[in-house]
Parts: sequence; structure tokens; C-alpha cells
Amino acid sequence: MNALLHYQSALLLRSQRWLAPVILYAAFLAVGVQSGQPVLDSLAYAAAALLPVAAWLVRICATNEPPAARSCVAAAAGPSRAQLACLLSAFLATAVLGALATVVVAVISDPASTDHRTAVNRLAASGAGLLAMLVSALLGTAVGAVTSPPLIRSPGRAVPLMLLASLLALVTTGSPARAALTALVTGSRDGVAPVPLLPVAVAAGLAVAAVGVAGAMAARRG
Repeated sequence: MNALLHYQSALLLRSQRWLAPVILYAAFLAVGVQSGQPVLDSLAYAAAALLPVAAWLVRICATNEPPAARSCVAAAAGPSRAQLACLLSAFLATAVLGALATVVVAVISDPASTDHRTAVNRLAASGAGLLAMLVSALLGTAVGAVTSPPLIRSPGRAVPLMLLASLLALVTTGSPARAALTALVTGSRDGVAPVPLLPVAVAAGLAVAAVGVAGAMAARRG
């Protein structure tokens, strides 16, 4: 699996297709996160924007290889393992991006509540932000896994579905992403950094299920 992950990660980096989602994410942060804003509110904004980026990176990894190369990798390692490596590479890239965003946001933001009257521990806020980023990365990976090949091959259907699913993951009641973001916003009002472990667990379960479905479909279609 290490060799497959190295291969997929190198393929992603060399393709330079990651530039579009990363630049767009940086632009969102530049517009929505300003120096001196409450740290937890800013982290919630950054985590919300990460979810569609994760789904986008999954789609990039799922469509990066030429069909002949994909067939060779699937024949050598098995289609399920090849698909798993593809999805894990996208998830790891998203996790790194989320961690970098958390550091930047935590450094430039004001460690205070929404009304700037209550101090918020910067380290605790960073931990809460990392957990929210993890939820977005996991859910974004799940969204990308079920809206990319081999499940949906047509870009005309896959891209709109990916965008719609990303939006629903952020706003639907009961979604772990919405729960994590709401916890950050509520914590910002109260001046307390939350620990959204339940959303992380639910998001991880959904991601595992989506990756399993994608791997099974890859094996079925060869």
C-alpha cells in the first residue's frame, strides 16, 4: 500500500491539477478570514470551505491516470487497493491543507470570543479547529468517493452531484460537518473551545462506508 500511496501522491503533485482547488481555497481564506477576527469563528469558516476542496481533490485523484495506466495498476495491485490508494492520497492531501490552514488562521486571529470580551486559549482553539478540519476532510472524501469514477463516470452528472452533496453535507441537520461547525460558532459566543469528537467519529464512519462502496464497485468493474 505504501508504494501505491507514493505513486498516487506523486501523480497528484506532478499533474498540478491540485493547484485550482488549493488556490481557490486560499482565495476563500483571504476573503473570509481577516487578522483580528475571533479565532473560533475564523476556524469554522476555514473548515467549511475545506469540505468541497476535499471532494474536488478526490475527483482529481480518481481521474488522474490514463485508462491504460489505471488498468495496469489495478492488474498489479488489485482494483480495490488501487481505488483505496487513490482516495487515501486525496484525503492525506486535504488533511495537510487543513492543518496548514489551521495554523495560519490560529496565528492571525484574535484568541477571544465573538464579542472580544472573553479570552480563548489559542492552543485549545487550534485543536478544535483541527478536529473540524478532520470532519470536513473525511466527509469531503466520502462525497468525492461516491461522485467520482468508478461509481459515476460522466463529468456532466458527477460534478453537479459533487457540489450538491458538499452543500448538503454542510447545511443538513444531523450532518457531522454542520455539528462540528456549529460547535465552533457556539464555542466562540461562549468563549470556550469545543471538542467535537462525536462528529469526527460519525464522519469517519461515513468515509469508511463510502470508500468501501467505491472499492467494491472498482473490483466489480475491474
